[in-house]
Amino acid sequence: MSLSSKLVQIERAIHNADTYEEFYEASLEHDMLSGANDWKAEDSAREYDYKLIRKRLERLKVAKAHGDPSGLMSVLHEGIHGNLGNIANPEMNHYSRVGTKYLIEAFIDQVCDALSSIYHADENEVDFYEKLSFFEETYHSYGSSCLMLSGGAGLGFFHAGVIKSLAEHHLLPNVISGASAGSIITAMVGTRSDDELTQEISAENIYDKFKRWCVWQGTKSNGLLNSTNLENALIEMFGTMTFEEAYNRTGRKITITVSPSNLHQTSRLLNAKTSPNAIITMAVRASTAIPMFFSPVQLKAKNQDGKIVPYIPNRKFCDGSIMADMPFDRLARLYGVNHSIVSQTNPLAVPFLSRSKRHSTDIFSKTKRHLAGLVKANSIFAFDILEDLVANESMKLGIHKIRSIIDQQYVGDINILPRRSINNAMHVFANPTLEGIQDLIKTAEKATWPQLDLIKRNTKISKTFRKYLKLLKKREEQLLSGQPGLRLVQNQ
Repeated sequence: MSLSSKLVQIERAIHNADTYEEFYEASLEHDMLSGANDWKAEDSAREYDYKLIRKRLERLKVAKAHGDPSGLMSVLHEGIHGNLGNIANPEMNHYSRVGTKYLIEAFIDQVCDALSSIYHADENEVDFYEKLSFFEETYHSYGSSCLMLSGGAGLGFFHAGVIKSLAEHHLLPNVISGASAGSIITAMVGTRSDDELTQEISAENIYDKFKRWCVWQGTKSNGLLNSTNLENALIEMFGTMTFEEAYNRTGRKITITVSPSNLHQTSRLLNAKTSPNAIITMAVRASTAIPMFFSPVQLKAKNQDGKIVPYIPNRKFCDGSIMADMPFDRLARLYGVNHSIVSQTNPLAVPFLSRSKRHSTDIFSKTKRHLAGLVKANSIFAFDILEDLVANESMKLGIHKIRSIIDQQYVGDINILPRRSINNAMHVFANPTLEGIQDLIKTAEKATWPQLDLIKRNTKISKTFRKYLKLLKKREEQLLSGQPGLRLVQNQ
């Protein structure tokens, strides 16, 4: 069998893999036969500054060999960040099925090893508060990843498969946002422990809760669909839990986005920082209120006495994906994230997004992207002018929402997308079947597998930072509480 025939056979095995282990083994075999491993072994490449990475790696090794934690701190303080020397350049992702340059992988491992050495350093050399200050400052500077789950109505159950795959591989980011259908899955993640999440995210449980979410009620009401079944499912799942209570329970920083139902308001990000007492059930209900299909709702919160009261009185909110499907910039300000993973099922965006790992750089592709940017900018300008010319408030609001949809960014650094098919379009406004949800979840898992190695690599340093900072913070609480005899255990 020729080499090309073997590669085709392996590609077929990758496509038909039933488990991640099968997918990964076939991908490794493909890299070995295709010559990708030779590319990985060679340090040099035009896509990144390999000389800088090589030099920084050697300095870390020397400091580690000399048992010099202060030296390690100095090297890392100089400018460690997620794209040092352009090592996260997406242009390098298409050379292999899994993995990247061995130099880059060695550098990432060495940084994590350096962080471990600093944490475990003798406190006669580096005292506790010096360590705490280092981890706080450097982690804030380095940043972390967030996961954003888009809108998509019935297609949004695809997100459950993405969550399942990330959770099984311990790659679920701590910062998660959800809009519209994505808000349901986000709330599930933010209110359940790791053990509970495994059960909650199953196809059987999702089907049981949402098998009748889409109930036609006609044009005589505020919305074409009756929201009773949806609201009952949300109440059963989340009760009166607030964002602050959810954070205290799971430690996950979840955000639900909602859009205003009238003019002169901006979209809101509801989370434990911005709205700690807001009730998650009503935030999700608002975020899923697709205009014309579900009526907008008023948010609710708990007051100091634990009573349910209106939140932002006299204002109603609707579908979060209209104005804040992917609120990366605001998440960056709130939580210091600088890297995004996107599960995108929004029917307004998915048909136009590329499934290719490669970002084309030829003249035609650059021209195409430039023209697309001009069309977008001109469309926004036209809607701005039209909004100023229209006097009717309802028409003005509609124009404003269309403008918001056009103006948004629908992709992130890593994107997980459903396959293009007529069946997916049929999920959008249809009550699900158990088989349909099972298929969506399985499809989402398979769509996530090619990204797992990249996600692991891009989040490894930030996870290590968070691990040791959490341990140091816990010890600081113990020290401040006056517990005697607390010292860092070496080789913990």
